[in-house]
Amino acid sequence: MKITYLKILTLFFSLFFLMACNKNFFKKVDARKVSPDPKERVKKNLEEGRGFRLDNITKNRGSGNFEFSSSNELWRASLDTIDFMPLATANYSGGIIITDWYSEEQKIGESIKITIRFLTNEIRADALDIKVFYKKCNTALDCEINQNDGVLKNELKKTILKKAAIYQKQTKDKNFKPYLGNLD
Repeated sequence: MKITYLKILTLFFSLFFLMACNKNFFKKVDARKVSPDPKERVKKNLEEGRGFRLDNITKNRGSGNFEFSSSNELWRASLDTIDFMPLATANYSGGIIITDWYSEEQKIGESIKITIRFLTNEIRADALDIKVFYKKCNTALDCEINQNDGVLKNELKKTILKKAAIYQKQTKDKNFKPYLGNLD
């Protein structure tokens, strides 16, 4: 008798933890944007790839479907924005990009370094922590380094967020498959 209760309890907690792993399971939803008709909601979810389809089983998918850092829109947009600068460190799992010192040919003795930390994968203004460092050298050994939160930091953040939003829309459009089945 105790073993069956233990099995049921274990199954319950296992299912609870599996549901908690899905970040969209307990997602807040705006009632104005969701149709009250369940058939329309099912159709929309299936079109966006959130449902289970039997037609995908017959397709040959190769060895698997892997998602790498190229699937993170913020990461891709950040790398595309600073692609002209040499990278010192780019660690996707650590969520940080650090450029090397960069200088334009016209500005000898002045260089710039950018650090981008990812605080979340969601595309929002507080998802990025960008730091811009300026180095000004009078001689090879006499350099002054300052952090500046000026116009460049705001422009970088704005550009990265715009590109990330475009990439996210392209990904959604690419994954959209119209549902042709009957919901009755």
